[in-house]
Amino acid sequence: MLPGTTIFADGLLDVSVQHGVVRLTLGRLGADNKAVPAGLLVVPLVQMAALTQGMARLMQQIEAKIKEAAPPPGAPPPDSFTFGGR
Repeated sequence: MLPGTTIFADGLLDVSVQHGVVRLTLGRLGADNKAVPAGLLVVPLVQMAALTQGMARLMQQIEAKIKEAAPPPGAPPPDSFTFGGR
């Protein structure tokens, strides 16, 4: 387990940039299906491009894994997959 807090989020509620720091308010759906804050991700502005590029690469890997794991027609879809041969 990694040190720190684990936050589940399924969207962004707000983004602000002040004094060279990007603050992303992460959100999740609450019990009433309305977005509620889940946490705050704080990133130095100079690192934001590297972070977004890393996430874009992650999306490409996920899309490739989905294509690889695509079941034959009529088969149920897989529940999960992992990276790095685990």
